[in-house]
Amino acid sequence: MTVMFGTHEEKLAVCNVIKWASLNNMMCFVFGRKYKLEVGAAVDSEVEELKGLVDEGYDLLGMLNWSNHLPWLADFDAQKIRFRCSNLVPKVNRFISRIISKHRTGLKFEKGEKVSNFVDVLISLQGTDKLSDTDMIAVLWRAVEETDISQLVYLTAVVKEVLRMHPPGPLLSWARLAITDTMIDGYHVPAGTTTMVNMWEISRDPEFWPDPLQFKPERFVPREGEHEFLVFGSDLRLAPFGSGRQTFPGKAMGLTTVTFWVASLLHEYEWQPSDGNTVDLSEVLRLSCEMASPLVAKVRPRRSRVTITH
Repeated sequence: MTVMFGTHEEKLAVCNVIKWASLNNMMCFVFGRKYKLEVGAAVDSEVEELKGLVDEGYDLLGMLNWSNHLPWLADFDAQKIRFRCSNLVPKVNRFISRIISKHRTGLKFEKGEKVSNFVDVLISLQGTDKLSDTDMIAVLWRAVEETDISQLVYLTAVVKEVLRMHPPGPLLSWARLAITDTMIDGYHVPAGTTTMVNMWEISRDPEFWPDPLQFKPERFVPREGEHEFLVFGSDLRLAPFGSGRQTFPGKAMGLTTVTFWVASLLHEYEWQPSDGNTVDLSEVLRLSCEMASPLVAKVRPRRSRVTITH
């Protein structure tokens, strides 16, 4: 992404900007901690430490662990995954413990009135419900106006259609362990087998979705007398957040946040295709399903002279 302010130009990686915006949103909600994301903003030691922890975590989560497919390799730790995890976990715990300690002693991160957040709520628990720092660390790492979202029916349908065609966790939504020998759709599944739901295949099955390869948000716009199509696990044709007892606990917040961000980006900027570039929607599976060729587009703020190209 190239951001131009008059004659001054800064270049940024779009995926990094989005990742940091998402992280900042989570840190603000959970810890009451806000980080400066502006172009040219000074980076303090805490931000650098957080960046290192997040980058290491993303790298480990997105790595293909061969010992999952060849169990006899687990004892050798040839890819150093277990070694890196054992080093990362205490670093994360120390980082969070410092934040909790500052909240406990009443220190403020920002000038002015302290804003209540999830950490403050946990600290405020009294009596038998009071949590230790270790307990709080475990809880905290489980992981346009927003009031306008409920009125943006078509935009919500667009987000759902994207989740259908490009589910972020196509094979990671659910995992189940067969505790006894069983038969599923004519296939023998022996006890001890771990099965995973292929949400990518289900969401493109013509038996459930007419014209499954066509991008049609209209399929999620409820007609008169119909109920809204929910993606929180009650309808197994599209359950990007899983279903049942192991469903993703932050599903409502995640869907609302994504819809709000998309609405804000469309409201604030004009989006145009980049010169000489076509949109490639092919995918690659890392930690989540991502575009194999990152999107290249021109972006122009609707209310200013600043030109942004990425």
